[in-house]
Amino acid sequence: MGTAVSIELADDLPAARLGELIADVCRWLHEVDARFSTYQPESEVMRLRRGELTAADASEDLRHVLNACADLWRATDGYFDAYAGGPLDPSGYVKGWSVEVASARLAAAGSTNHYINAGGDIRMRGHHPDGGPWRVGIRHPWEADKLSWVLALTDGAIATSGTYERGDHVINPRTGKPAQGLRSVTVVGPDLSLADAYATAALAMGEPGLKWLAKIATDGYESAVVTDDGRAFSSANLPAAV
Repeated sequence: MGTAVSIELADDLPAARLGELIADVCRWLHEVDARFSTYQPESEVMRLRRGELTAADASEDLRHVLNACADLWRATDGYFDAYAGGPLDPSGYVKGWSVEVASARLAAAGSTNHYINAGGDIRMRGHHPDGGPWRVGIRHPWEADKLSWVLALTDGAIATSGTYERGDHVINPRTGKPAQGLRSVTVVGPDLSLADAYATAALAMGEPGLKWLAKIATDGYESAVVTDDGRAFSSANLPAAV
């Protein structure tokens, strides 16, 4: 998926079993990459783009992703748009969803304490090896050696979308131009699939995204935002570390 993935297991399980769990996660993520890649010409997404595959004949996972993207388009008033850049590109949902599924698979297999980080999309459960919550630093959007916030969670998801590493990669679908107004958007909630998509949608909205983020806080999705002109905002229940 064009990014590095780190997996940390803090369970009291035999080393061989931990290795099996990590191998299963890696197999799943490679399967997702092969199916949803916009770079590999034989992926399902690319075949769908070329008209060689119909949605009805696609895999169950691809049908799920297409339906989820349609739901998110409606929920975000069109700001989460898998077609914003032209051809279908569900990457803004797929990465978070794939890690959410990976975490669920680990939990079902007996790993109740783990942390998966896929390029800043993070899902954690249980406790850190030292017994406390998992701590996550949110990078300062201008000074790479500094942090804007440090969050602490025992079960939840964190997704950050910003313009400071990959440039203007998020498009405002209303204008067709790169999103402006917000430099960094972090969303924290129970499901990484949604947290990732919500962060992307809010960034696409620009400053109006601040009001929209306040609304989704009622659904359990907290946020931390830095604007293009350096102002910082966070929701009331953001799980900031003491």
